Amino acid sequence: MTADMAKKMEMDHVGAKPIINLNQPYGGELVSLLVSEENQVQTKKDANRLREIPLDDLLQYDLEMLANGSFSPLIGFMTKEDYLSVLDIMRLVNGTLWPIPVCLDVDSTTADSLEIGSDIALTDLEGFQLAILKVESVWEINKIAEAEAVYGTTDTTHPGVQRLFFERKTHYVGGRITVISLPLRHDFTHLRNTPLQLRQKLESKGWTNVVTFQTRHPIHRPQYEMTLRVMKDTGAKLLIQPVVGVTHSQDFDHYTRVRCYNHILNRYPEDSVDLNLLPYTMRFAGPREVIIHAIVAKNCGCSHIIVGHGHATPGVGQNSLPFYRNDGAKELSIIHQEEIGINIIPYREMRYLYFEEEYRFADEIPEETQSLNLSCNNLRKRIREGRTIPDWITFPEVLDELRTTCPPPHKQGFTIFLTGLPGAGKSTLARLLYAKFREMIDRPVTLLDGDIVRRNLSSELTFSKEHRDLNVRRIGFVANEITKNGGIAICAPIAPYAQTRYEIRKLIEQSGGFFEVHVATPQIICEQRDRKGMYAKAKAGIISGFTGVDDPYEIPDIPACRIDTSKYLAIDACKIILEKLQKEKYIQ
Repeated sequence: MTADMAKKMEMDHVGAKPIINLNQPYGGELVSLLVSEENQVQTKKDANRLREIPLDDLLQYDLEMLANGSFSPLIGFMTKEDYLSVLDIMRLVNGTLWPIPVCLDVDSTTADSLEIGSDIALTDLEGFQLAILKVESVWEINKIAEAEAVYGTTDTTHPGVQRLFFERKTHYVGGRITVISLPLRHDFTHLRNTPLQLRQKLESKGWTNVVTFQTRHPIHRPQYEMTLRVMKDTGAKLLIQPVVGVTHSQDFDHYTRVRCYNHILNRYPEDSVDLNLLPYTMRFAGPREVIIHAIVAKNCGCSHIIVGHGHATPGVGQNSLPFYRNDGAKELSIIHQEEIGINIIPYREMRYLYFEEEYRFADEIPEETQSLNLSCNNLRKRIREGRTIPDWITFPEVLDELRTTCPPPHKQGFTIFLTGLPGAGKSTLARLLYAKFREMIDRPVTLLDGDIVRRNLSSELTFSKEHRDLNVRRIGFVANEITKNGGIAICAPIAPYAQTRYEIRKLIEQSGGFFEVHVATPQIICEQRDRKGMYAKAKAGIISGFTGVDDPYEIPDIPACRIDTSKYLAIDACKIILEKLQKEKYIQ
């Protein structure tokens, strides 16, 4: 599609009358997979006899979207045939438009033990029964093929690719599900309407022309002004549907964002806006993902959906180029809007005219007129860095909420995660850092050295690969709790596995700062320092599973610092880390 064609299609649909019947969900019928009340007791008894598979947060959100009809007309986790068809042509085997896999992943041991036609119980991580799945297909994941088809890249800086490669297991299981109970949600329960409940609510209000704005960001001045213009041009009421499932690790948490949305509701005209939370997991799949968003909006009873020029994009990759064209999502969604049955409203960039003190669409501003703009990502970065925020970009009550949740770096907790071969010098560096922080900073500092944790937190663990990994995960959990509460955690485990380090980083970055330091001392030097003779014992076969000998150490790709202690005195190596923290403004 040419730029001129896309522009014409945009203009044709701005202000257009609804092209759908709000009583007709996508596919013609709103699917609900929840078992009826009269059958619930028996279904629970049936589930008690079945093998259980616990679902992580991502899978629980997918289950919820399937169960409540948001993903209608899907009736379960995809089978292999539907999965391959979706990757290839963005359609289910029956021809229904569907652009992204919705799959249940399991490890190879579980996959090998499953029989086609058998039932399995799906639970949350605490064992609470959620659903029964009828196994229809089991297959090994070709992660490279899936990444290329869905995301258009295998670049692991893409959060969707990263999640696929590092978090998803090895196999998928597909089949119809019978849902016993939705995952338990205790927050903002009055804002968590299912599509059916939402349709009934909109009908009771008499709203037949509704535009939805799905977002994972707080609403700032540009988005507010844009939605006002869209409401005026379409004559539609506004439904704000923020994503409160799994988003980007750098996003503001949904508790903070919902408080911000509640402030913003008061700024719209009376009886013109409503708020509903969407328990959805972002894939960041750009053009493909906007189709899912449009389908969900359709199922929720909306006549229009706003699609941004960078809709569902994670930004740029390792080559510093965008993963998707800015207009890719708009163009693909416009092509399919009639099939889905919803009007696409292309998001037009809003810019601030400083001297006029007003916002206008960028394409309405004369070229010679100076204007200003700041993206949500850039604004979030400025807030996290403690920088000044201009008053034209957001509202004071929103900024106050964000500042409360995300204070400047020097008031945040952080974790220093030292990793390297045995004998690399991690413990020495950790003790030096601990002493320096106690000298400099009046806040809690905790040292989580490998040997200390082994004695006090993991004394029952062996030195098997699984237990060594569990020990590192425990360190990460404790470090996150310290960071979350504004303290400083200094960790010094070997932590040989990239996957485990990635999971710990992702966890802690939601709470504060995370600084991975690769203590990159060569192994020959580490062996010379080995006072306990562990390397020699490992090479002689006296002990097994020793990192660097018969168990690999996976070198960090892009640590915050990489230090070879054979080239630096310990105090100088410590200064390198402190200078990095000062540069990032975590210490002053």
